[in-house]
Amino acid sequence: MLVGDSGVGKTCLLVRFKDGAFLAGSFISTVGIDFRVSIWHCLMVSCLCPFQIWDTAGQERFRSVTHAYYRDAHALLLLYDVTNRASFDNIQAWLTEIHEYAQQDVVLMLLGNKVDSTQDRVVKREDGEKLAKEYGVPFMETSAKSGLNVDLAFTAIAKELKHRSMKLPNEPKFKLHDYVKKEVRGSGCCRS
Repeated sequence: MLVGDSGVGKTCLLVRFKDGAFLAGSFISTVGIDFRVSIWHCLMVSCLCPFQIWDTAGQERFRSVTHAYYRDAHALLLLYDVTNRASFDNIQAWLTEIHEYAQQDVVLMLLGNKVDSTQDRVVKREDGEKLAKEYGVPFMETSAKSGLNVDLAFTAIAKELKHRSMKLPNEPKFKLHDYVKKEVRGSGCCRS
């Protein structure tokens, strides 16, 4: 499930992941909930991963609708826009909402989106990293426009979900934080 303020790029991130395209120009904000299905061949976890991805409206007036969907979500990608300080400042409220309505074991990742807009950037990478560390969630920066780290974000989620579904009681836990750090570090500036 994709959550975050209106205009942070949730729909664009979903379209980039599902269709490999970028929604250029202006378009109408998501109203309520949008649903997409993607069967994705994930080489990193050696399987076909069926994703049912819920794209939520970020406007306050639709929050009561989205609360009902948190309960059944296996994973949440929480987005903010690196060119919009208010969207970053609202992350704490989103996290409070997630902790109130989502399952305790939901997989959660924080994404700073629109990193391709370097001249308009107002939220530093370090700010995102600090906030993610404070809440104990993995973090990466993405660009729906260029595709930077989009597949990686979904791969990390798929890997964590697969590991949880197959984990034996005494098996070491898959470390989503470590996986994300390693993969982002190795991605360079031009990998999509």
